[in-house]
Amino acid sequence: MVKINRTIRRLLLALGLALASSVIAQVPDSDGTPESLNTRADFFRLDKTYIPPPGEALHHHTAGFAKILCSAVFITGLDAADATANMGGFISPFDQRRYVTDIRIDRVREEVSLVLPDGVVRSARRYDSQGCIAHPLGETAINFNSSVVETQLPLAHSAIWPMGDVVPDEPWPGGLDVEKVQRALDTGFGPDEAQTLGLVVTWKGRLLGERYGSKVDIHTPLESWSMTKSLTGTLMGVLIKQGEYQLWQKAPIPEWQVDPNDPRQAIRIGDIMRMSSGIMINAPSDPDYDTSTYADHFYLYTGGVNQYHYAATRPAEYPPNTVGRYRNTDPVLTSYLIRLAVEGRGEDYHSFPQRALFDKLGIRNGLIETDPYGNFLGQGLAFMSARDWARLGNLYLQDGLWNGERILPEGYVKYASTTAPAWESDGRPVYGGAFFWVDNEVGDDGMPKMFSMRGAGGQSTTIIPSHEMVIVRIGKYTGASAGSQALTEMIPMLLKAVPQK
Repeated sequence: MVKINRTIRRLLLALGLALASSVIAQVPDSDGTPESLNTRADFFRLDKTYIPPPGEALHHHTAGFAKILCSAVFITGLDAADATANMGGFISPFDQRRYVTDIRIDRVREEVSLVLPDGVVRSARRYDSQGCIAHPLGETAINFNSSVVETQLPLAHSAIWPMGDVVPDEPWPGGLDVEKVQRALDTGFGPDEAQTLGLVVTWKGRLLGERYGSKVDIHTPLESWSMTKSLTGTLMGVLIKQGEYQLWQKAPIPEWQVDPNDPRQAIRIGDIMRMSSGIMINAPSDPDYDTSTYADHFYLYTGGVNQYHYAATRPAEYPPNTVGRYRNTDPVLTSYLIRLAVEGRGEDYHSFPQRALFDKLGIRNGLIETDPYGNFLGQGLAFMSARDWARLGNLYLQDGLWNGERILPEGYVKYASTTAPAWESDGRPVYGGAFFWVDNEVGDDGMPKMFSMRGAGGQSTTIIPSHEMVIVRIGKYTGASAGSQALTEMIPMLLKAVPQK
């Protein structure tokens, strides 16, 4: 009887492997073109029922405009007219701003109110260390008590870089061509149309050079857009190092635990941070992007609702780790998990980034803006200086170590800088883990392997391990094309100016 049972089990196992191989063989190949991406996605699709976000697109666009203008004026310190013309076109298209009939800026309350022809007013106000928050439609307040988060670091002018502002005047090692570095920086800052605000380059952890636009200095908090995703991935890495989560555990999102048959229970934290969760929304980078509806990708900034709950209630479109899609649900869900862990152990949520990460790296003025419910919008609304982004980049260059302390778990930087399997299978080997972009192939141009934090408007922090270099470039949204071109021209110039390790 035992022999029979073993034989049956072996036959069933062989049959299962054969069926699995047959299914795998049927998966369509993808070369990264929209047609092949959609064909492959259709093979895995679990649900085709899409429900778009509620509300009118113009009202959402204008809420985004109010927030953009508020942050530009009261956080970055830009002129309102300049910000209106050049900042934040991602969640507030410039062609939609013409519908605003009246712009009211209250410098006492640090509030922006925008009036539309139908009488609707969308407003945003600065709330302490939570930055500028767009109010829900028809409301003029938020649904939590804002707070001031303070650094525990000494004054920056009394500390040496990277923990402070002081840059020692020390000779550079042999092999560095200083003149080439200066020419590269001039190229990277770009022409006027690049509208670069901050450019910082570090080599071997030292400040190699920096350039700034008018009204911007080494402390100015600048909009970063989706570079914030990588910051969110870093905060999750901190919690994993602290033992709150494991990278490959099933993500304990409360909304997914109600129904025992919920397919979202199979989604792992590591899948989410590879933009491979399979959660369904409409996003502008999707190969089948539907322009007839207001995209959830934007609504997760402008909706005025609890964005964590909204993201957690979107259905599963694909099984996890099968299809790579750049969608804001994934960093929002990661931010949700961060809040659950921090508050679950009785700590203050809004001070967590400062306590657990910023203070350790020498970052004093960073902030992550929130929705009206106090949830960090970790998909794109962090404000930090160019130097601060360089500090974060150097944490990854140093394999998650800082001043002898392990901030990120062992292997986490490799996870961040390795191509995600679902993106590889999609024929687009450009996305890694922890919300980093990757370039792991050395092409005909001879460029080395690198990985980066990237954001709309040409914002980027590029990490080049072979040359021990970090490059930060941040600029106004309308300068994205020229700014990105300048950065592309600068990088090989810098690589020729420094010796390879």
